[in-house]
Amino acid sequence: MIKARGLQRRFTARGRTVDAVKGVDIDVAEGELVGFLGPNGAGKTTTLRMLTTLLRPTAGEATVAGCDLRTDPLGVRKRIGYVAQGGGTSPECRVAEEIELQGRLYGLAKAEARKRGAVLTEQLDLAGLDQRLTKTLSGGQRRRLDIALGLVHAPKLVFFDEPTTGLDPQSRANLWEHIRRLRAEHGVTLFLTTHYLDEADSLCDRILVIDNGRIVAEGSPDSLKARVSGDGVVIGVDDGAAGRAAEIVGRVEGAHEVTVGHDEVRFRVPRGDTALPELLRAFDAAGVAPRSMQVTRPTLDDVFLTLTGRTLRDAETPQETEEPAHVA
Repeated sequence: MIKARGLQRRFTARGRTVDAVKGVDIDVAEGELVGFLGPNGAGKTTTLRMLTTLLRPTAGEATVAGCDLRTDPLGVRKRIGYVAQGGGTSPECRVAEEIELQGRLYGLAKAEARKRGAVLTEQLDLAGLDQRLTKTLSGGQRRRLDIALGLVHAPKLVFFDEPTTGLDPQSRANLWEHIRRLRAEHGVTLFLTTHYLDEADSLCDRILVIDNGRIVAEGSPDSLKARVSGDGVVIGVDDGAAGRAAEIVGRVEGAHEVTVGHDEVRFRVPRGDTALPELLRAFDAAGVAPRSMQVTRPTLDDVFLTLTGRTLRDAETPQETEEPAHVA
């Protein structure tokens, strides 16, 4: 469904040149649900905009939904669905009107657009809301309406940009089920960006991780997490006891990446659950009383930290260039 080779995008603004995307290769097979992860400024949004024809690549080539991205962008637009992060509904329009209008814009006859709208509102738990103004919908209902707008022309490839941003946990879980159903029941290929690591872990068959404009890792969530060596263990101790605790940890077989804080010791070990009993006995013998112990399985954020030295949630990373700029 997607095949990109050497895709690049360069921005030039106010005399400054920024290579936002530096030659990425992307393959997405029919029926896959692929997640696209990266911190702000990594090139994630720019890549998504290129693949959806909203930005023209500076270099490289891509085929999206069977159409060439450069020579047939109109063909791409006809064959894909795009659910933007901010949504695109008019607050004063009714739900049925929005869906019908979107269908007409894609060339559907009025009757067909209404028929598609009825099917989609039923599938997306919007039945009975067709005469409601969109501004009266809850956050979860508005996101499901956004999905309906992206599906009204029955595309086989749908792009989701941060689909659950701003939703409460219950609405997020509900939307996850609708996304899974799209693939399972309708064979839709899905490509989504997200900052929620649990979302990518739960939903995606495969994940692409981008950083500094390049793809730095790809694979299933489990295969990516397998790159991180062992479980993470955090042991809280009294002030002044962290050094002694670290000495004890250093004697545990397989313990590595040991770091000492003011009142805690962090390390990784192949099996955290089996290492803890040994540690407790060693602490007791040394007269060190741990205040807390926590064991965590590797996460996708740990993967990114291992690969790049920073986390996917790095708040200090600059935002991607959003303003219009010339292509260099």
